Order: sequence, then structure tokens, then C-alpha cells
Amino acid sequence: MTIDIRIFHDGLPEAMAGLAHEARQEGHLHIGRLIDEWAAGDIRFARDGERLLGAFADEELVGVGGITIEPVLPETLRMRRFYVRPAMRSRGVGRMLALTLLDHARRFCRCVTVHAGNDGAAKFWESLEFRPRDQDAYTHVLDLRA
Repeated sequence: MTIDIRIFHDGLPEAMAGLAHEARQEGHLHIGRLIDEWAAGDIRFARDGERLLGAFADEELVGVGGITIEPVLPETLRMRRFYVRPAMRSRGVGRMLALTLLDHARRFCRCVTVHAGNDGAAKFWESLEFRPRDQDAYTHVLDLRA
């Protein structure tokens, strides 16, 4: 199976609603918020350094992840709205999304933050060299200069 990472520029695919439904069934509301924020024009991942990616397996949307400007720290971006369908977990989809975004971030900032919502997410981010730092609105930080 080939995973294709695509940038969402002008709109969200219809399949995002299915992703939001699956996330909601697991108790995660952040994909629904992503759809609402996009529709309202609040967050479009369009400022310098920002990006929203989708992971597709055989044309099926199986994961999403984005990066935005971190409002509490200058010259910093924040990973956000990550979700991978349960059937696609442990196949490297989340890692592909994160590494693609980190590669992109290196051109725009020195530091990236994330708010890990649970222990599994914390372990995932720590496997990518993020270090725990419970501050403001984030739980982990990655110094891109290191």
C-alpha cells in the first residue's frame, strides 16, 4: 500500500467528514473543530509556515495533520489537528505526516510545539524527539536547531 501525502490549499475534501465522525466516536473532537474553523475562515493553514496535509491510501483519506503559527511563542510553529484512522495506525502514517511537516517547518522557524492529548500521543511525539515541557498551551517542544 502506498501512502500519498497531499497539501490542502483551497478546501477540505468531503472525506474529512468521515474522519471527523471516526474521531468523534473515539472521543476526539479536534477534527470536527478543524472543519468548523476552516468553514468559518478562522484557521485556513495559510499564513507563512502553516500547512495542512492529508494522507491518502488508494485515494482514501486515512489521516490528517497540520502546523500553524504558535500564538504564545515568537518564531515557533505548532503541530495540530493530527488524526489517523484506527485501521491505519501503526503503519507509519502519522510519522509520515509529522516528518513532512517538520521538514517544511525548518524553513520557517527554530522551534515546534505540540499539545499531546494523551499518553499515546505523548509517546508518539517523543519518538520524534519532542521533549516534554508543560507550558502555556503545549506539552512538548522540538528545537529544530539541535
